[in-house]
Amino acid sequence: MKKWVMGLLLMLAGVSAFAQGNSRLGKISGTVIDGDDKSPVMEATVQVLSLPDSTMITGQSTDLNGRFSISVRPGKYALKISFIGYTSDVRGISTTKAKPNLNIGTVELYMDAFMLEAATVVAEAPEVTAKDDTLVYNSSAYRVPEGSALEELVKKLPGAEVDDEGKITINGKEITKIMIDGKEFFADDPNIAMKNLPVNIIDKIRAYEKQSDMARVTGIEDGEEETVLDLSVKPGMNHGFFGNVDGAYGTEKRYSGKLLANYFRDKNQFTVIGSANNVNDNSFPGGGGGFRRQENGLTAVKMAGANFATEKEKFKSEGSVNFNYKDADMMSKQSAETFVSAETSSFQNAMNHSRNKTTNLTADAFMEWKPDTMTTFIFRPRIRYGKNDNTTLQDSYTFNQDPVYSTDELFNAEDLTSLVPEDQIVNTVMRNSLKKSDDLTLTGMMIFNRRLNNKGRNITFRGRYNYTNSSSEQFSLSETEYFQQSPEERMEILNRYITTPTKRSEYNARLTYSEPIFKGGFLQFSYNFQYSRSTTDNTTFDMPNDWTIDGSTADGTLNSDLSKSAVYNYYNHQAELSFRWIREKMNFNVGVSFQPQRSTLSYTQGDYQVDTVRNVFNFTPTLDFRYRFSKTSQLRIRYRGRTSQPDMLDLLPISDNTDPLNVTVGNPGLKPTFTNSLRMEYNLFKPETQRGMFSFFNFQNTMNNISNRRIYNEQTGGYITTPENINGNWSLFGVVGGNIALKNKKYTINTFTRANYQNMVSYISSNAVTTDADKNTTKRLSMGERLRGTYRNDWWEISLNGSLDYTHSRNSYQESGNMDTYQFSYGASTNVRLPWNMTLSTDISQNSRRGYSDDSMNRDELIWNAQIAQDFLKGNAATVSIQFYDILKNQSNISRTISAAMRQDTEYNAIYSYCMVHFIYRLNLFGGKQGRSGGPGFGGPGPRGPHGPRRF
Repeated sequence: MKKWVMGLLLMLAGVSAFAQGNSRLGKISGTVIDGDDKSPVMEATVQVLSLPDSTMITGQSTDLNGRFSISVRPGKYALKISFIGYTSDVRGISTTKAKPNLNIGTVELYMDAFMLEAATVVAEAPEVTAKDDTLVYNSSAYRVPEGSALEELVKKLPGAEVDDEGKITINGKEITKIMIDGKEFFADDPNIAMKNLPVNIIDKIRAYEKQSDMARVTGIEDGEEETVLDLSVKPGMNHGFFGNVDGAYGTEKRYSGKLLANYFRDKNQFTVIGSANNVNDNSFPGGGGGFRRQENGLTAVKMAGANFATEKEKFKSEGSVNFNYKDADMMSKQSAETFVSAETSSFQNAMNHSRNKTTNLTADAFMEWKPDTMTTFIFRPRIRYGKNDNTTLQDSYTFNQDPVYSTDELFNAEDLTSLVPEDQIVNTVMRNSLKKSDDLTLTGMMIFNRRLNNKGRNITFRGRYNYTNSSSEQFSLSETEYFQQSPEERMEILNRYITTPTKRSEYNARLTYSEPIFKGGFLQFSYNFQYSRSTTDNTTFDMPNDWTIDGSTADGTLNSDLSKSAVYNYYNHQAELSFRWIREKMNFNVGVSFQPQRSTLSYTQGDYQVDTVRNVFNFTPTLDFRYRFSKTSQLRIRYRGRTSQPDMLDLLPISDNTDPLNVTVGNPGLKPTFTNSLRMEYNLFKPETQRGMFSFFNFQNTMNNISNRRIYNEQTGGYITTPENINGNWSLFGVVGGNIALKNKKYTINTFTRANYQNMVSYISSNAVTTDADKNTTKRLSMGERLRGTYRNDWWEISLNGSLDYTHSRNSYQESGNMDTYQFSYGASTNVRLPWNMTLSTDISQNSRRGYSDDSMNRDELIWNAQIAQDFLKGNAATVSIQFYDILKNQSNISRTISAAMRQDTEYNAIYSYCMVHFIYRLNLFGGKQGRSGGPGFGGPGPRGPHGPRRF
């Protein structure tokens, strides 16, 4: 104990001595902005010069918000602030021992017209730079085909990936929001910007983790940050009107049309967007080689929306309204193997055809009012209406041995038993279903924050409300033939009509108090109360055998055994204590929350009725440590532990056999789960060499993970599934990327390496009672490498691309379940600016797959896309192009899914080979010096393009 106290005293003495040793230095601070549009000027050079010889003493560059703060000894100096393309600002300053700190306020830099008109390209903009925990990508460093949308640019960014569902990740972190100049763009739907914003209006892209509203006003991290892409428009475009009209028509009855209109004036933004297409929003040819994202099915989309943002001295508001209609026609064929025991597996082949029509209308807003420097009000309302109409046809065959034949061969056979012996066929199923649903959701969030002094003491109240009213109707026909059952039980016909209305209300109130305990140290206390109530009433009717899916439901007979209703009430109290310690280079947060919960459930199914109450206690520890080695190098380590409770319906000892092939049974013995998540990030960038690296690692394991214990019925091919606690599920994921510019900056090399190891555990058996011997563990290692080398000059860019994805899977049940699959590709892409304002873009890649159980999926595909575009009219305001997709007609669309219990290969229909004629017209009416100076606007290369000056 004495040693501990002595160590603490020594540490405090060291901190005091350190503070006293630096007390002789003062600080010179300020903010640099553009004199025309008042936007921050980042990376401006700020130099402190001695008098009278103007020798540089110290300096730095401005941050992302244009701010700077320089430590300097008291004295008289000259302060020089400069940025390429602007007139420098030089002024005299002085500080004294009595007043060592000086804030010069806001410095406005104005563009140098002579430099803008006469400058020539003497250097290439760096592809990516790092600033604290923000990655900054320069749009001008990436050449994309003429007319491309934002998605095409994002896919070229180092560390960026866009998956089959359109989800965007940067260094393994999902992008949940797009912003423009720090203002939200269509709330939390990033695909609107990705599919509609043209690349040629974008200056820079910043990727960073945006704090939640609560964390921003209190200064204490709450673990609710989200990764965003923040776009800045090109200089001169943020004070005027610009618009885009984009139309295309092609072979195979393909069409695409877009309308974009923007009005930007200082801190005010207004955008109108409309689009319609049936090409699955395919990327433009010439965007790059390798495996390209191919959306499943044939999809027609129509959308329209408006977005606004305005800001005044004390009040700012943002909002959007968005209408979206999507008609997806999807066909797929599947082959799957499910591990039943250590010796046997169940095999299934299926053909599916679905038609899914969805309509969504969403309106949201954000308002922030600061009546004085100590008070902040924030309000976020949102309303959403959705409607869905989904028709599905499914035919499936289940076997007790590998049928050997492909899915096409099995379903094209007139008699299945002519290919597969009857004793190997378990069942055949034909299903036809229609589901109609609609839902209305209202949400609101309000924050009030009051700073009680300027040292960090504040009090905050947050209130939330959510209301959902939804209903669904499900019509289904199914005919199942059981080949291993007696003649009396061989055929089963189920025709059903199910209605499910649901209502849910949720209230949430949180009170937070922050107290400074020493310089840079803060304690935060918070209490949160949450109450929610949901009611659902599921009514099932058995329909006659001659009933059709679009027929009347009046002849249905109520099935009381399958009909069920539930009323659920949930009460949660959360008390949280956090500590935050801030230093110039370090930021440390640690906290813990305690959550006593109470839940009540009233449940009725047939003759079974129960009223149950559950009281549980959860706790959540958190840790967040950040250390800045320099302005462009940072280490961040985060840990979060989380307790979660099983669903109350899973705790009820009841059976649900609505689907006889998938019966579920509750488990009253389920325990809470606890998840550990540890994340580490490190980035380094050297501006002088334009070389950098980034890395991200994440470890997660779950104790008492709720998995499924599945018992397989060899006679019917059905499963009885029971939720079960199981240990051993954990994963480790990591990415490392690098950006290397060679000596003359015209050659760049980008590398992106990822690895993911998963240990997945589940129970499955054909025995009526399963034991630990029936535990199946699948160990899966997936590794990927992306390598791109690029040469770029004023009129030409060429890239060589290579990628390799390897999956190594080992199954403890059966060695036959072990797999080693490869996907590899190599190719090239080029964008050439020809005379007469003509551009040529093309990409070609050889894509290969190996290791699939179905030999027909082990393919080599040579994919070639091309586009030729011509700019014309005054200022290159219009572009016409011809686009060719999959010229050689080789592309396919295949995916593989692996889990502890099964593996599945799926091939989807998609749009492959076609040709389109594309027309784009741009209208630009800008104010301000750069906007009035003329030029081709953002239609052609413009002032940032290959033949004009570049500002960087």
